[in-house]
This record gives sequence, C-alpha cells and structure tokens, in this order.
Amino acid sequence: TYGFLYNWQSANEACPDGWHLPSVDDWNELINYLGGEDIAGGKLKETGTLHWKSPNEGASNESEFTCLPGGFYNSTTGHFQLLTQNAIFWTSTPIDTITASLFTLNYANSTVTSTLNHKESKLSVRCLKD
Repeated sequence: TYGFLYNWQSANEACPDGWHLPSVDDWNELINYLGGEDIAGGKLKETGTLHWKSPNEGASNESEFTCLPGGFYNSTTGHFQLLTQNAIFWTSTPIDTITASLFTLNYANSTVTSTLNHKESKLSVRCLKD
C-alpha cells in the first residue's frame, strides 16, 4: 500500500529509464508551484484517514499526487517508524558523504519540510519524468 523504502544509493537507482530521482531544486519547483511550503503538503496528500493518521490536516490532493505516509526505516535503531504519520521522500541531492536531503509531509499539518537524513535510512521515492 505504501510502497517500498530505499536507502539513498538504491533510491538513486530505483527510477526506470526516462525517469529520475528529483533533486532539491525539482521539489522546490513543485512546492512553489503549489503555493509554497506552508500549503503544498495538503495539496500533495491523499485525502481522508484511510492511510493517514487523523486529522490529516489540510489534505486536498488538489495536485493528484496522492501522497501516502510510508514512514521510514531508521538505520540507527533498526526500527520502522512513523507509518501513517509521515511521508518522507529522498532527493538526489547529497549533503555530504553520510547524509542527503529529503522532503517530509506530516499528518498534523499542510507543510512540506526539507531536512536531511543518514543515507542508510530507508525512505520513500517518487520518480520524476525526464
């Protein structure tokens, strides 16, 4: 239902020919198109609480992205976390040899947040057509 989770190296190899893992710039272009980081998350999230924890604040799926909250696998603790609460997507943009950039959407608000994580953590991937 929520898709596969990938470490950063696998995420960069996951997209089929003619598609690529979006960069930070690609994500920012989408977020800006949807009205900015404060409201874009709601426009990306699937509506309702079938897959998202309640209240799934601001979810309209206006973009038809139908984002689902697959959570992540924490490579440090060895546990899956935040299923139904957060959708966390790798970008192709590395920060350094250990970390890379990602974007997060949360059940409790309409924002899209950019942060970083250890490259060995396993997160969701959405490919972008070339």
